[in-house]
Amino acid sequence: EIGSCIIRKSTLLLRQSIKLFYSDNPVKIVRGRGQYLYDEKDVRYLDCISNVHHVGHCHPDVTRAATAQMELLNTNSRFLHDNIISYANRLSATLPDKLSVFYFVNSGSEANDLALRLAQQYTQHEDVIVLDHAYHGHLKSLIDISPYKFRKLSGQKEWVHVAPLPDIYRGLYREDHPNPGEAYADTVRDVIEDVHSKGRKISAFFCESLPSVGGQIILPQGYLTKVSEYVRSAGGVLVVDEVQTGFGRVGSHFWAFQMQGEACCPDIVTMGKPMGNGHPLACVVTTEQVAGAFAGTGVEYFNTFGGNPVSCAIGLAVLNVLEQEDMRGNATRVGAHLKDLLNKLQTKHQIVGDVRGVGLFLGLELVVDRELRTPATEVAAAVVKRWGLERIFVSTDGPFESVIKFKPPMCFSIADADLVAQKIDHVLTGEEVKLLQ
Repeated sequence: EIGSCIIRKSTLLLRQSIKLFYSDNPVKIVRGRGQYLYDEKDVRYLDCISNVHHVGHCHPDVTRAATAQMELLNTNSRFLHDNIISYANRLSATLPDKLSVFYFVNSGSEANDLALRLAQQYTQHEDVIVLDHAYHGHLKSLIDISPYKFRKLSGQKEWVHVAPLPDIYRGLYREDHPNPGEAYADTVRDVIEDVHSKGRKISAFFCESLPSVGGQIILPQGYLTKVSEYVRSAGGVLVVDEVQTGFGRVGSHFWAFQMQGEACCPDIVTMGKPMGNGHPLACVVTTEQVAGAFAGTGVEYFNTFGGNPVSCAIGLAVLNVLEQEDMRGNATRVGAHLKDLLNKLQTKHQIVGDVRGVGLFLGLELVVDRELRTPATEVAAAVVKRWGLERIFVSTDGPFESVIKFKPPMCFSIADADLVAQKIDHVLTGEEVKLLQ
């Protein structure tokens, strides 16, 4: 009765602006610690989806840093303060040298909106190329460059151009292609040529380092480097969205774009979700040339809360925890172990069409028919619901909502991975029996 009362009140007050997880059997979460969440009855749930709480829910080092700075000072970012300089220096050390100018904001959406402004001002062009199924934020400017959203709304603007998602499982060029990175990059070249044929010019190619809403996609090797050549030759810039994937989630590198090799260096990088471990903190970093063109307008840019002392204290604490607890190493080890377990399940269950990912960014695609790769959308939804009852939180993504995604806090353990695989095995066995009936 208490739960249904809360649902009625939230429906009345919030209307349809928020869609609850597990809306037919909602969970009221009152406490979090590490990779676990707890409801009002102190029942523990394993969190496989909170990539925002990067170093773990309520990490004590992060909460102490926030409390200490909040007790001392939090004020407008236009006063001098050591924290913002210290934080920018720490971030700078993780990035290529040419990415040296930082703009601190409050969310990934704010960051991507500013990146769009920077690109258009620097190039003096308007048009943007994005990947199919991409999502870059909830502001109007970003809905316009997010096919995942605009296809359901007012449609595609004339200055927005969509390139194929470089998905080697479902896309134009698949895992048996000799060089899918170059083949998919050439599709971007074709889009640029089409844009030029219409008398228009490209300002930017906007891309997530690892497309998430698109289905936990790993870009084929060489793709971004070749795309950047085409885009820069056309007078545009490369904007890389690391809002979902930055800060060591891939394990092997601090930023996911670095997986493409040293030759890959974006002109603008956006970051957000994991920066503040749940606190609103985001950033845009770019080159002196791009920043100079933006400043040259004579119109000041400032953000009242972006980069405030508390936010930067939290950001610094997150970086410290990542280093001190070797969370990148943990992502590599645990992610490889979980992926190996998922691969073993693929050999056992015909419903598992594909396993993909790196570090703690993994996807399990479910299919009704392996040969035809028919997406098992309804089964994926049923699996997510069933896992919720098993006290494991997961969710789906991809064009057909058939990819079960894993983006847990970076403190996820080997034991957690073993539990996930055990529960997956049990649930998939039941779903396959249903399909055969």
